[in-house]
Amino acid sequence: MIQYVIKRIAGTVPLLLLVTFMAFILINLRTSDPAEIALRVNQITPTEEVVQSMREELGLDDPFLIRYKNWIMDSFQGNLGTSYVNKKPVLEEMRQAIPPTLELAGATLIIIVLFSVSIGIICSIFENRWQDRFLRGFIFLLSAMPSFWIGLLLMWSFSVYLGWLPTSGKNGPSSIILPAVTLSLTFLSTYVRLIRNNMIQNTQENFILYAKLRGLKQSTVMWKVFSNSIQSALTAFGMSIPRLIAGTVVVENIFAWPGIGRLCVKAIFNSDYPVIQAYILMMAVLFIVCNLLVDIVVVMIDPRLRREAK
Repeated sequence: MIQYVIKRIAGTVPLLLLVTFMAFILINLRTSDPAEIALRVNQITPTEEVVQSMREELGLDDPFLIRYKNWIMDSFQGNLGTSYVNKKPVLEEMRQAIPPTLELAGATLIIIVLFSVSIGIICSIFENRWQDRFLRGFIFLLSAMPSFWIGLLLMWSFSVYLGWLPTSGKNGPSSIILPAVTLSLTFLSTYVRLIRNNMIQNTQENFILYAKLRGLKQSTVMWKVFSNSIQSALTAFGMSIPRLIAGTVVVENIFAWPGIGRLCVKAIFNSDYPVIQAYILMMAVLFIVCNLLVDIVVVMIDPRLRREAK
């Protein structure tokens, strides 16, 4: 098992380098000059001498591979560069934006777990009856709608028309409800189907039929079905964490939530490349680390995969 963990960790290093290298290439394919942009956003007239001076200050005259190596080495030492717009360290801006995003992702995950498990169980109990078809159809309809449309619809209904919740911003616990519900609808359909299908499949397994023949209570049988069905769903829930954090970009901008997604969009509009690079690096690390942890947990709890890993 230890060898498997070491092997998987070693495999993430080249993958991380490849992702960051591709991101660095894409950002450097831009047609605009970062030095000129840095001057313009600070309202400095970009004369030829000033632009050249800024290029030297930002290290843009160095060869491509040297700049990539410097960026990676600085990033591993906790130096993500300085914002072109406000001249603040990017790491400091990230530290301020990450907690609101984690709050939003945590609230969304709670909603996903509560509703997907409840609706999944109800759908499996009423398999192929009108309750099952209605709930799955309703959830599928909501999930098929774009996040920005759902967000605007919820904002108009519960904030503007009913006046129950704030329209935007981070002003107390109630302000997280609408963005969290909007974000959760994207994932609900997948997990409802996953839990429903797993429970229906496990209901037909021999150990469940044996439990029924032994005369066990219906609630005990259902618990056995649920506990065996939730394992694969837990793996999927684990992989949802990076998707949730990365998927907050649209929702945070609709509800003016001061998180990492809103920071990234502002950086894109301002061509603030150090912030964009830091965002890509953070998302790459998040996806790779979460994928690694889920793989290790799955191998630890499944004896068949544990034997294959040896």
